[in-house]
Amino acid sequence: MMIPVQRNFLELKDLKNLKTYPINKNRYLVKKIKPDFQLNKFFYKQVGKKHRWIDRLSWSDEKWVNYISNQNLETYVISENNELAGFFELLYNPELKETEISYFGLLEEYIGKGIGGYSLSIAIKKSFEKNIKRVWLHTCTLDHPNALKNYIARGMTVFKRENINILDS
Repeated sequence: MMIPVQRNFLELKDLKNLKTYPINKNRYLVKKIKPDFQLNKFFYKQVGKKHRWIDRLSWSDEKWVNYISNQNLETYVISENNELAGFFELLYNPELKETEISYFGLLEEYIGKGIGGYSLSIAIKKSFEKNIKRVWLHTCTLDHPNALKNYIARGMTVFKRENINILDS
């Protein structure tokens, strides 16, 4: 059986258009980590299990190591009181002068606390530190129902929509 999915591509071309989400900064920490494929793999599996993130599930450890070794990839971990809460990956493209937020998500128990809006604000700010022309990402109807709302609330705009069908496994 096929499942219809709408994929939305969003962008922000100027940091001035970012609508930040204020939060208690003493409670939450967003920190860039050294390459650690086990941590990226953990978050991919844990955050993605309810949203059908399946592309990387078959990756070997060697493929994970190669992926996180990319000098243009940065991984940030989101924590609350020293407990892991989520992550995001920023993939910088120097030729196009843009950054893709390739993955962004929270562990289930941290959803609904405002951490997503705050962390997305940080991800966008970190992206623009590379002197880019735009930051972009894509989301779909399989992601958390508030994902698209969060991206738009931060000032991102949809530049492309597409409807696809995926196989229900």
